[in-house]
Amino acid sequence: MSQLVQSILAAAQALPEGGLLSPKEFLHLASRAAVDQALTRLTREEKILRIGRGVYALPVHGRFGARPPSTQTVVEAIEAASGELVVPSGAAEANALGLTTQVPVREVFLTSGPSRKLRLGNQDVEFKHGKPWQLLMGKRPAGMAIRALAWLGAEQAPSALKILHSKLPTAEWEAMRAARAAMPSWMARAVSEVVFV
Repeated sequence: MSQLVQSILAAAQALPEGGLLSPKEFLHLASRAAVDQALTRLTREEKILRIGRGVYALPVHGRFGARPPSTQTVVEAIEAASGELVVPSGAAEANALGLTTQVPVREVFLTSGPSRKLRLGNQDVEFKHGKPWQLLMGKRPAGMAIRALAWLGAEQAPSALKILHSKLPTAEWEAMRAARAAMPSWMARAVSEVVFV
């Protein structure tokens, strides 16, 4: 095993689960072509996983064999490395808030960074560049509610808002209402018009 391959493997093994490697991290050791070749070799030997274009991770070894890192740990690593905000899609948020029983088949996240797809074992994970209002309030319950409403649409918004009013803490409900200026018109109108009896 070459010194370059050993260095890449050692760096991968030093990372926590979901830690990501990029070819650029090893350009001080060799040319880009040599680094790419070493990463390809390690991937072929199943010592690391290629989870996206220029993104690699170490498989997690357990008693049932090797598996890809969890989606959550990869999302956290992307946020830490890039400074992006990454939040679940509206469908996942609606399910988490109990507004729908539908469980999303695909894992889709909204991000402040570029759109891209990652492959974690047999699972595709999609990152879509989100609009600023979709990322408003990040991972707070108020932000979850905004994304859930966007996914549910204008027709279901009034009934969903009544459920959200009973589920969200008062501070989160007020934070969501205060963000109406940034929301699409139909959503701002629905949030303003909701009446509780």
